Amino acid sequence: MLRALRNTWRLLRIALSLARHDALFPLETLGIAPALVAWARLFARRRDPRRPGERLTAALQEMGPSFIKLGQALSTRADLLSEQVALDLARLQDHLPAFPGAEARRIVAAELGQPVDALFASFEDAPVAAASIAQVHFAVTTDGRQVAVKVLRPGIEKAFERDLDLFYWIAELVERTEPRFRRLKPVDSVRAFADVVRIEMDLRMEAAAAEELGENFADDPGYRAPTIDWDRTAERVLTLERIDGTPIGDRDAIVAAGHDPDVVMKKCAEAFFYQVFRDGFFHADMHGGNAFVDRDGHIVPVDFGIMGRLDEDTRGYLAELLVAFLRRDYRTVAEVQFRAGYVPPDQPREVFAQACRSIGEPIFGKPSHEISIARLLAQLLRVTEQFEMTVQPQLLLLQKTMLMAEGMGTRLNPKVNIWELARPLIEEWMQSHFGPRATLGRAAQDVAHGLRRLPRLIDSLHVVAEHERRRAERAEAAPPRAGRTWRPGAAEIIAILALIAAVAAWWR
Repeated sequence: MLRALRNTWRLLRIALSLARHDALFPLETLGIAPALVAWARLFARRRDPRRPGERLTAALQEMGPSFIKLGQALSTRADLLSEQVALDLARLQDHLPAFPGAEARRIVAAELGQPVDALFASFEDAPVAAASIAQVHFAVTTDGRQVAVKVLRPGIEKAFERDLDLFYWIAELVERTEPRFRRLKPVDSVRAFADVVRIEMDLRMEAAAAEELGENFADDPGYRAPTIDWDRTAERVLTLERIDGTPIGDRDAIVAAGHDPDVVMKKCAEAFFYQVFRDGFFHADMHGGNAFVDRDGHIVPVDFGIMGRLDEDTRGYLAELLVAFLRRDYRTVAEVQFRAGYVPPDQPREVFAQACRSIGEPIFGKPSHEISIARLLAQLLRVTEQFEMTVQPQLLLLQKTMLMAEGMGTRLNPKVNIWELARPLIEEWMQSHFGPRATLGRAAQDVAHGLRRLPRLIDSLHVVAEHERRRAERAEAAPPRAGRTWRPGAAEIIAILALIAAVAAWWR
């Protein structure tokens, strides 16, 4: 009861904040507390000329860190919001007023167990960036290395826990009162959001992500990650190499620094392809301010708080899906999604293929440099409600990241499609993973995997055989019964073992 009262009061304040920006439409769509929303509507700003997404973005920015992060998460939900609202939320600026440098020094000293002066020869009190979760200070280590020090905001963990309780309460309310939204799994979505935020608030996890990405590109001549100073990193403090370079979103500065924008874009396209398809581990916050071109022409990403992962099966399905779309083979597009389990098997395949055609044809009728694969994926995700498709969070995050990559490519050269630059890699990858040799190789791997498990299987069958022998002895001692069900005995099990041995001998 106390929780309900507390969160109802908070919901009232949220509704008023949304009303001030004429952005009550999310609560109206969800059907939450209609009387409360109607009351808040009396305080709405009249005739606000901004788009709905712009109004919602301004309201969330005003409500603080948790709501900024929530807005960023919602920007991946083109299936839930309109595409334009999702695009507007993707531009949500994660900037807040800085907290004092003295407080940052106190946190660094407490986390690292030493005075700041013992760790750094200099530490700039004025931050170079202040976001919802942390802010960044430039410093020089005692051994002369220039570094960036990321420091978590004081009290941010408690603030997020309080807001997460509200989000859970709203999600539970939606699931109870609005059956049409249950397919979107509101509670599970909040849980996934909470997991991401908690990882983001442990800066050791961000350090580990940066190092993993760096190892994946250790041999790449055009892409690298900054080095981590683990001796000066803890749960609330991250120290990493300071990148001296040009923001990748500033084309004029890139040209002035002597770099070719087309070469930069090609490196970005190739790096993104390798992250998604080769490694299944990608930087999921790749806007223009989160990557730099260093003096040697390397692309260097920063801010590794939001990373995405795709398992091998999902990568395979995604590749088949995109290639089928590029070939305008909509029946295969549909078949891939049914095979992946994204679409319930009782849905009509031909109608789904028709829906895919309605998405693809308007896009592919444009010049190549105007084709947006990210928007194609977004449109595909928007048919989820019609066909009762299960939401795929990993693809939603990927779609948002692809949209960012396309936007970055457009700024570098609006006449070149960033995905065309990676096309040779895509074709090579598809051939190596879906060509005849790859298919035969996977079959061989499956058989080899089965043979590796053979000794354990034989042991298990011995146990079963012993169990059956004892059961047979008990059955002989018991009175006979009519209609007994056949069960394999020792002879049948020996036959199975012989068959397995024959397969193993043939494979060798």
